[in-house]
Amino acid sequence: MVNRLASGLGTLMESLLVSTGVVALAEIGDKTQLLAFILAARFKKPFPIILGILAATTVNHGLAGALGAWITANVSPEILRWVLGLSFIGMAVWTLIPDKIEEEETQVARKFGVFGATLVTFFLAEMGDKTQIATVAMAAHYGAPLIVIIGTTLGMLIADVPAVFVGDKLAAKIPMKLVHSIAAAIFALLGLATLFGAGAKLGL
Repeated sequence: MVNRLASGLGTLMESLLVSTGVVALAEIGDKTQLLAFILAARFKKPFPIILGILAATTVNHGLAGALGAWITANVSPEILRWVLGLSFIGMAVWTLIPDKIEEEETQVARKFGVFGATLVTFFLAEMGDKTQIATVAMAAHYGAPLIVIIGTTLGMLIADVPAVFVGDKLAAKIPMKLVHSIAAAIFALLGLATLFGAGAKLGL
């Protein structure tokens, strides 16, 4: 009983730490971080921007986590193992591709105020983005969607809050290729571990 409890807590901690770390790394240089730079430069009001990022990410990743939970409940373990494994490997490749922010995404919500503009633009920019897809995959992989949502939201804040305060000065000093390579390596390891059966102990 004690061993089972310890194992369960260990899995939860792993899901929290991995989801936080991998999203924080993947988010550096991502279009939502670029959007944080732009919004900070335009409005110069960091706290409404941070609240908007938090709200948009919570809703967006909440939807992603719910989808991950649905996939876990409705897809057979063997198919799920292959889908997740290949998805993580695909995420590794995607992470190595630089993002660009489209001008329309910075213009879409001018009439909503600082918080509203951040909420709307971040939510739209994050739809179908690599960190949202990663949230779906990790929620299905670990079978702990709430913990994964907390982790990926923390990861977004870790990457984007400094961007709001220091902007392009920070971006110029970050070795983007190295950071993205580390994130890609983590995704690739998750994919290979899942494909080769490490997910069996998690019920995959």
